[in-house]
Amino acid sequence: MPVKVYKRTSAGRRNSSVNTHDAVTAKRPHKALLRPLKKTGGRNNQGVITARHRGGGNKRQYRLIDFKRNKDDQAARVLTIEYDPNRSCHIALLEYADGEKRYILAPLGLAVGEDVFSGEKVEPRVGNCMPLASIPTGMEVHNVEMRPGQGGKMVRSAGGVARLAARDAGKAQLVLPSGESRLVNAKCRATIGQLGNVEHQGVRIGKAGRKRHMGRRPHVRGSAMNPVAHPMGGGEGRRAGGRDPVSPTGKLAKGGKTRKRRKASNKLILRRRRNVRHGQLVL
Repeated sequence: MPVKVYKRTSAGRRNSSVNTHDAVTAKRPHKALLRPLKKTGGRNNQGVITARHRGGGNKRQYRLIDFKRNKDDQAARVLTIEYDPNRSCHIALLEYADGEKRYILAPLGLAVGEDVFSGEKVEPRVGNCMPLASIPTGMEVHNVEMRPGQGGKMVRSAGGVARLAARDAGKAQLVLPSGESRLVNAKCRATIGQLGNVEHQGVRIGKAGRKRHMGRRPHVRGSAMNPVAHPMGGGEGRRAGGRDPVSPTGKLAKGGKTRKRRKASNKLILRRRRNVRHGQLVL
């Protein structure tokens, strides 16, 4: 059972669950592909907090992931499926015929001992990477490039999957997990299949201490602050705020338009993603 639910032995255990990571086959990562990961506490190079509610947490090391998958026409054997503390999906350690090892995002159904390939004329199987121009329409993909050779940028989280809907005039039409439909250069690469660790969304944290282990500090409501500290602060009694929910800098927090109106890639978006809160299109 991928998600284990605890018995109600204490207040912290009640309504909490953990991911058992049944697909993981190795406990220790490959040392040559590890890099130090310095903590920032959400601060920039001037010491100013730019990402709030960050700090503390367990030590991590970064795993170098091959998002480009540019080692073409060489068989890569899957050695292990591993847990990565820096992302929600699992990663797979590959060993190529020349002995080089690389990490990739592990798709659902990829097993230890299988071979995966990259290139323009490889078989469209789970774990294989190829240009969108070579992938049959209707197939599920992940780790999609936005520009050829750039490396995968879209659909990289646990359970993520996009569908190749159509192809025309050097462009491929993708339906993304958010519901957005957009055009991408057909020379861009994508990996076949859906990303693994689908149960990630079903885990309930259960207590504040587990969030602190993840490096997340307490989140204070803006309406509970003073008016000098937040646009929604102040008021007599428990005031609701008196305005649309905003961030401390005044940006709309729930469903507000934040995308640049004249952004060059707007013409590539055929259908906007839907606003989950209101069930409306986000422009």
